[in-house]
Amino acid sequence: MSEARTIEEYQLDDVDREILKRLIEDSRTSFQEIARDLIVSGGTIHVRVNKMKEAGIITGSKLKVDFSRLGLEVGAFVGINLRSAGDYKTVLDKLDALPEIVEVHYTTGNYSMFVKVLAKNTKELHLFLIERLQAIPEIQSTETLISLDNPISRDPEIPRA
Repeated sequence: MSEARTIEEYQLDDVDREILKRLIEDSRTSFQEIARDLIVSGGTIHVRVNKMKEAGIITGSKLKVDFSRLGLEVGAFVGINLRSAGDYKTVLDKLDALPEIVEVHYTTGNYSMFVKVLAKNTKELHLFLIERLQAIPEIQSTETLISLDNPISRDPEIPRA
């Protein structure tokens, strides 16, 4: 089994960037469709995607879901301060068990951790914060910011070498 190459070892060219752009827009786009648009063979797309997987550039594919249409109307960000920096792993394991938390970031600045939470409504968010999140003994304090709108949500552009 070959060892995964790093991005430094795999140099993206314009075709690779276009493949990534198309797959980021819609990961279900067929290799044949991409090949037709780029005027290359389907095999070329397949080989390049596999090389980018081996290099760790492509790590999976994801379906985008509008969770508000499934009843999760409130999005919030919670800054968390830990009692001790050594509590990070313990708290991370406990946060991972809370399905309302959809992202966790270990940060610099005012908070030890910054998390994104989805809830049905503000009452459910309030209950989650008091009964589940703030009940974690290793958490010293939290600050919650409710998202009113998300007018821009996009993947970053593929960087040039």
